[in-house]
Amino acid sequence: MKKFFVKILGNEKTQNIAIPLFSILLSLIVGMIVIGALGKYPLTAYANLLQGSGLLPKPQYSAYQGMLTDFTSFLNMMTPMLFAALAVAVALKAGLFNIGVSGQMLAAGFIATITVGYSTLAAPIAKPLVLLIGIVAGMAVGALIGFLKYRFNINEVVSSIMINYIVQYLTSFFINTRYMDEISRQSLAVSDASRLTIMEVPIGGLRVDIPLCIVLAVLVAVVMKFLLDRTRLGFEIKAVGASRNAARYAGINVGKTMVVSMMISGALAGLAGVTYYLGYLQSIQPKVLASTGFDAIAVALLGNSNPVGIIFSSFLITGVTKGSSYMNSASGIETEIGSVITGLILLFSACGAFVRYEVKKWKAELEETEGKAEKAGKEAR
Repeated sequence: MKKFFVKILGNEKTQNIAIPLFSILLSLIVGMIVIGALGKYPLTAYANLLQGSGLLPKPQYSAYQGMLTDFTSFLNMMTPMLFAALAVAVALKAGLFNIGVSGQMLAAGFIATITVGYSTLAAPIAKPLVLLIGIVAGMAVGALIGFLKYRFNINEVVSSIMINYIVQYLTSFFINTRYMDEISRQSLAVSDASRLTIMEVPIGGLRVDIPLCIVLAVLVAVVMKFLLDRTRLGFEIKAVGASRNAARYAGINVGKTMVVSMMISGALAGLAGVTYYLGYLQSIQPKVLASTGFDAIAVALLGNSNPVGIIFSSFLITGVTKGSSYMNSASGIETEIGSVITGLILLFSACGAFVRYEVKKWKAELEETEGKAEKAGKEAR
């Protein structure tokens, strides 16, 4: 058994892919056990998850709906998730834990909503301006967290959680007093010109929602991969994350690098916010932080904080989240089971370092055993 695991997981060149895939497989197997314990068919439930995300066809569709409409809706939901996971990953690379992504999303989404979303600007101006405001607003909040860490050594987890509360209740106050829609009990809907998703576009007899920023999200992931692996700033970020004392000894300005890392993380969280509140949604619910910012932690961990890996992990986690509603209606399995599966994926992916350690130990033991056997064979001859 040890030899089998060493063979599939012991190659250091492929471990970054093999171990996360192994973690996903384990989590899906445990998920099957949980679903089976509920008296349901696990394979049918997983098929429902894929059908709900537009990755498999459903038995039937309502008017103007089809597999394409489900898939584009899935991409619409995936867009802010990808940005949010990249925000978490950049901070993790610098040795920081940005648990305040949801608050940064809300701050960026609210500011973009009241400045551009309620304006009469034309779409060619409004949409780029929404993105720009999202970047600036998110960067400002991220910079504040980074500055507090650098200047006063305030733990970024504590400061980001406190800022989450501040943003949550400030936006709620303004929505309730100035921007409330009395019917929906949410903020007033933003204009179609400022929205980053084009809704109900007629394509082949279907009405499809087109997320304009999904391509941008993938491009940003590629750019972040280049920045982290091929630039001086990326090297400094990873050096600070590996060891602040060693980085300081090497001449790196640790404080500046932490602030810059949180600024980049905040900018990405801001993009997640505007694509969520002015893309996937059209309004803001008071006193509620988007779960996307917290689910993004699982996505970033599953992707090993690698921007390219995060593209695939966000695809998986969004598929589970998006498909859980259809799984509920088709198989009668509670939507919370989708969250259980996501939690299992997070749990097993968090054990990746332990798996790597055990496989390395087993590999050394096998090499030692094989060496002794070879030596004994030579002595026998």
